[in-house]
This record gives sequence, C-alpha cells and structure tokens, in this order.
Amino acid sequence: MSLLRLSSITADYGGLQALRGISLHADEGQITALLGANGAGKSTTLNVICGLVASKAGQVIFDDEDITGETPERLVQMGLTQVPEGRQIFGELSVRDNLLLGAYWRLCRGQKSQVQDDLQEVGELFPVLSQTAERSAATLSGGEQQMLAIGRALMSAPRLLLLDEPSSGLAPRTMAEVFHKIQMLREQGTTILLVEQNVSAALQIADRGYVLEVGQVVLEGTSDELLANRDVQRAYLGKDYQEV
Repeated sequence: MSLLRLSSITADYGGLQALRGISLHADEGQITALLGANGAGKSTTLNVICGLVASKAGQVIFDDEDITGETPERLVQMGLTQVPEGRQIFGELSVRDNLLLGAYWRLCRGQKSQVQDDLQEVGELFPVLSQTAERSAATLSGGEQQMLAIGRALMSAPRLLLLDEPSSGLAPRTMAEVFHKIQMLREQGTTILLVEQNVSAALQIADRGYVLEVGQVVLEGTSDELLANRDVQRAYLGKDYQEV
C-alpha cells in the first residue's frame, strides 16, 4: 500500500524549472530511494512534499489525502517529517533540548508522558544521545549530529520520514552505522523516503528506488533491478562495479 504518491509534480526553484512532471510512490513500511547527481531535483522533491517549495502543477497524496499546498507545520502533525540536508541542529542548545524541540507540537497538546517514552526510545536507538544529553549539540561529531537530527525528527512521531543526504560529510564507518540505524527504523515500521548521492549505499538498504535527472524520473524499479541496470552501473556505480 502506498503511503505517499506524487502525481505529475512540476516546480520551480531559484527561478528555474526544477521538477518536470515527477511521479512516484513510497509504499508503507519500506525504504524508497531518490537517486541522482547534484541538481537532479531530489531535494526539491522533498521540499515540495514538505510544503517548503510550492508546486506549480500536480498532486501530493499522503495516506489517501491530498496534501498539496499544506503548511509544513500541519504536515508534521499529520506524521510527515524531514531530516534536512546539513542536519540544521541548534548547536547552542543541549542534545536533550534539540530532541524535545522535535516534539514541540506534541508537548503543546499535552502528550508529555508519550514524549518522555519516545525520548527513551530514541536514546536506546542512538545511545550516544543519552550519553551526551546535557552537552551542547555543537560539541558532537558529524556522525553524532546526524544521529541527533534523525532523533529530533523521530520525536515528532512520524509515519513517513524524509531523509535528505544523511551520508553527507560522514566517514565510511560512520555512514555505515547511520545507514544501519535507518534499516532498524524501517524494521520498526517507519516508512522512509531517502535522498542520497551514494547510490550503492542507498540501494543496499532500500526496497526500491527512482533515478532523477534534470527534474525527471528516468529510471525506477526495485533495488536489485537498479543495481543490475547497466546505465545505473556506468553513471553511478563505476564501470567495474560488482555487488558484494
């Protein structure tokens, strides 16, 4: 069952046409990858879904409801949350306060006990966040900050988690750890839409994917199909790529 569907989305960004009739779907309980080079339209697609960029045409359907043009605040309350590229944590605040900011709307609705339970669960998923709870977020390493950004998003209790370049700036070992946590989230029932330039790493954990070029979907399929596709291998995996 598709939790999210985009139908013929067109959008401008920075005065240029960034998306040219994008259609895709993300099935419930799966990881769907959006792949492509810089400027392909991946992040713009996420920002249209989240209401940060207005679409000129097309529809965004979430849980069978048309959410095209909804405000980001409303979408978070509906269960749709993005982890932005670059993490965008609040460095001057503590790790704990960053996490609680992710639950702001829930706290406003009096869900204090549920938020405390989720705070504990996030700490179990990312033990380093419990260990550094009172430290300034700016003192964390890049990988720890990425975990904090994901943890903050989880505090909003999302049904659909949008991840924008979670491997950016991370060492290979740290990236592997972050991607393992993303797999764990999928196993726990969170639906994930993953934007990633590291095509090989993304397809190793995703169920299916879409390849974007200049604002259009040029390929789609299961992860195995895309890994075996010669065009994907030549353009993104290297001519000598062999699956391990």
